[in-house]
Amino acid sequence: MLESYHLQILERSLDAATLRHRTIANNIANIDTPQFKSSQVVFEELLQQELSGVGGQQKLEAYRTHAQHIAFVNAGSLPMPQIVSNQNNVMQNNGNDVDFESEMNLHARNQIWYNGLTQFTAGHFQKLKNVIQGGGK
Repeated sequence: MLESYHLQILERSLDAATLRHRTIANNIANIDTPQFKSSQVVFEELLQQELSGVGGQQKLEAYRTHAQHIAFVNAGSLPMPQIVSNQNNVMQNNGNDVDFESEMNLHARNQIWYNGLTQFTAGHFQKLKNVIQGGGK
């Protein structure tokens, strides 16, 4: 139960949100650096492609009745978040492409996303705790 596919997706999503926070902070820290090119984290699109499968067919996770049965889906098939260079940003006079307002908007959205993921993860473990304790007895 602790290594469920859904929990692994949450873990990778939290990793992506953390990497995105660091990337945004780096962009903001280099706002006045000449010729600096901002970056962004790509993950959600890759995850959606993985979950929908090739040709739009949804992948199904098989239920294993025994620990030695082969798992059809595992965390190794989940995509890793990637840092890519922003290609569409407008350059400033010094060749820098960091837009402070845009970065702060991304930071706020990422913070809300991260908070939601942590609450969802905490809820998952609270459910496990209730099951272990016998349904709230």
